[in-house]
Amino acid sequence: MQTKFKRHELVTILRAPNEDYIEYHDEEESEEKPKIEKGMTGKINILLPNGQYHVEILDKNKKTIAYAPFNEEDLERV
Repeated sequence: MQTKFKRHELVTILRAPNEDYIEYHDEEESEEKPKIEKGMTGKINILLPNGQYHVEILDKNKKTIAYAPFNEEDLERV
């Protein structure tokens, strides 16, 4: 299977993920969860069996805020 992205590669998110599939990194720390929007930076975590990418979503300081699945068309290389 040919993949467009490799593990740990930096990507830009072109579409906001489905809220039901977002896994926040520090759920217990605060009540207010950061908003995941298009244009944010992420890092490829793994390739899922259904062909989607599990992406580690980063904030402006390159700290992990959440994880979410994305299709190949929803991501772009940085």
